[in-house]
Amino acid sequence: MRILIGIDDTDNLETEGTGHRVRVLCQRLMEAGLAQGRGITRHQLLVSPEIPYTSHNSSACLDAETVPERMDEIWAACRAFLLAESAPGSDAGLCLAAFEQAGPRVRAFGTRAKMEVLRKAEAQSLADAADIRLEGLTGTGGGIIGALAGVGLHAAGQDGRFLWMPGLREMTGERVSAGELAERTGIGAVLTLNGRALGPQEWIDLGAWPRPVLRAGQAVLLVEEDENGWHCLSKEIVKQLSE
Repeated sequence: MRILIGIDDTDNLETEGTGHRVRVLCQRLMEAGLAQGRGITRHQLLVSPEIPYTSHNSSACLDAETVPERMDEIWAACRAFLLAESAPGSDAGLCLAAFEQAGPRVRAFGTRAKMEVLRKAEAQSLADAADIRLEGLTGTGGGIIGALAGVGLHAAGQDGRFLWMPGLREMTGERVSAGELAERTGIGAVLTLNGRALGPQEWIDLGAWPRPVLRAGQAVLLVEEDENGWHCLSKEIVKQLSE
């Protein structure tokens, strides 16, 4: 079964961010044989004086495969990890849902979190109604808003960028064909900004920062062409397009 694990507000200004922690969490779950990671996305939420956040108010979502019998163990492992690893002063939130549980209302909540100041009570009520596990683990527990929003946005499939996919970081700096890239990482498409899909035999210079975006429910690597051939878009442009 496919599951989504959302986490938010696990850091402070002196520690590694939530993106780092969710990558470590993914590795721990895989090493324990509890789940197999498919990808991790970052989702930018509303920046407002009314919302406490560390630096950018972004949440993260781990997309993984497991079996129904492991859900209790996965929940326990995620809770234990965040309780041990969340930074002092953080307001960590954790969300665990089967992909099918993140329906229209949960997806709409994620979209609203990019535009509105939302409240913990609404997040908890929505999660309870959908039978989604959601808990604040440190501080005020305000991270439950971002954790649920990250799950909703990932499920909707049109927001954010990938912080991790299997094998992708190890390919940094390589020049590979689009077909090999898909085979080794699970990337669904390689596209130009005007929507042209590269064929499997076309070559791409991945450069120092290959980061697909989440579009139409799949990982999409955006590229452009110059005199040296196809290469990934710059970090600055990918950030603009994924926030």
